[in-house]
Amino acid sequence: MECWRTDRRVAFRSAKVAWLSRSERRLLNQGATAVMRIAMVIGSLLILLLTALPCSGQQPSLAEIKAKGTLVWGADQEGGGPFVFPMDDDPNRLTGFEVDLAELIADHMGVKAEFQQGQWDKLPDLLDRGDLDIVLNGFEWNAGRAERYGTSIPYYIYELQLLARVDDNSIQSWDDLLTSPSGKARRVSLLGGAAAEEFTTNFGRGKLDLALFDGVTDAMRATELGVDSIDANVQDLPIWNFYRRDFPQLKAVGPPVGRGFYVALVRKNDRELLVAVNDALTAALRDGRMRKIFERYGLWNEVQSLRALETVADGGFAGMINVKDGVPHADGSDAGKSEAGDGTQYSQSQSIRGFRVISERGWFLVKAAWMTILLSVTAMPLAVLIGLTMALFRLYGKWYVWAPASCYVELVRGTPLVLQLYVIYFLVPEILKVIFPGSHFSISAFWSAVAGLAINYSAYEAEIYRAGLQAIPKGQMEAALSLGMTRNLALRRIIIPQATRIVIPPVTNDFIALFKDTAVCSVITVVELSKEYYIQARNTGAIVELGILTAVLYLGMSYPLSLLAGRLERQHGKESR
Repeated sequence: MECWRTDRRVAFRSAKVAWLSRSERRLLNQGATAVMRIAMVIGSLLILLLTALPCSGQQPSLAEIKAKGTLVWGADQEGGGPFVFPMDDDPNRLTGFEVDLAELIADHMGVKAEFQQGQWDKLPDLLDRGDLDIVLNGFEWNAGRAERYGTSIPYYIYELQLLARVDDNSIQSWDDLLTSPSGKARRVSLLGGAAAEEFTTNFGRGKLDLALFDGVTDAMRATELGVDSIDANVQDLPIWNFYRRDFPQLKAVGPPVGRGFYVALVRKNDRELLVAVNDALTAALRDGRMRKIFERYGLWNEVQSLRALETVADGGFAGMINVKDGVPHADGSDAGKSEAGDGTQYSQSQSIRGFRVISERGWFLVKAAWMTILLSVTAMPLAVLIGLTMALFRLYGKWYVWAPASCYVELVRGTPLVLQLYVIYFLVPEILKVIFPGSHFSISAFWSAVAGLAINYSAYEAEIYRAGLQAIPKGQMEAALSLGMTRNLALRRIIIPQATRIVIPPVTNDFIALFKDTAVCSVITVVELSKEYYIQARNTGAIVELGILTAVLYLGMSYPLSLLAGRLERQHGKESR
């Protein structure tokens, strides 16, 4: 009996985790503090450097462009046709009417056009940094942009087209968007930050639910598939004309509305460059070269004859003045007459700065932060549960269990989160429709985001827990089995609790990273904190003020987790001694 008691004490003693001594922990904390101080100094220097970079990069003038022999213009190939897209016969070369316009402008200056890729909503930032000389990518004129940038005379007059599914007879006009057979607000897909968003918002007056996408084809595809209860799409007419063959299940509803202007953007202080761009466009309009370019891509229509070429003192496009009302009209004749012919201003956007923008727009960021928190606290527990299960399968399961678990971890860890979100949001409903013909499966954007984040992070949690489980001495499992415990009981009572203590720091680090990775979910219309920041910053021009508020909100979400993790570590450390 005494021997059995001695063996039992030895077994349970060996089942405890070895922790660092007080002096070792004190030394480790001192080292961590020193590293944090060094990181803060380096971060401060980087902030100062990044702050200074735009100032040094905002001076390229027309003379310097001619001296270097190239005009660097920015666009986003992801936007596709008819703007900028790879040639069918040579994907390494670009085509599109804006490619031709860039070459036309560069040729007028006597230089070569050099393309620079950039995410569409980040192109103005690249322009501010001095990476680009000009932005030419379907940017609509509005008062806010004209205040922050030099805007050329219009190179194209666009209109907006309402699209619906061909089998949906409940939408025959714009007014039908305001009523729904189900009584719920209709959901309309849009390109986030584009003029279509502002037009539809003003038209709906809060009666429409807007789903914002980062790509025009994504917005049309979601409408065609009816993903997440999306009923309609509002698209720029040239884009619809270019892609209509790729979306046979969509139809145009009513005449085009919402007439506006595509303009080129330059830095506000590059007046000489802006004048040169305007001269190139004016000359091409007069001699017919512009019309030939548009006809080449099927973009020419009679609306292009309704040109407004007035400029203001700094050389920028004057836009439309004499505001009568900010509410768009939903019928083609009224829209064309009021927005192009009688001087009604198209956009009500204007720059807002300082504490005013914080008081007026800060609440939007706070509400978006709650979405970030909701996504994170919902996805992370699922990720930990799936990850722990995969780790146990890989370490203790038979071959037909650990083999699929290993494939799962490698597949998920080896593919990007954005691709996984696309598969869940777009592809899974299509697969289910094939498996169950006649059914209509749809996964909401929120739950698609939760599933994508949980699956993506579960692969990393599986590796973290596998390392934690392997850190437990094998003798502890043997000791538990010798005491009559089953393997499952030993895992649940002896091994997993100790592994959990070990993995608290890396799991907490992943949780903090998950807060920031929720930003990727904006590709499937989830408007979280970073997406809302981009929307508000673009509309107001308050990049710094809203950026600081966004950073504070992210810090407010992540820092408490660090404190909680430290407290848990200290608590478990006391229990182990």
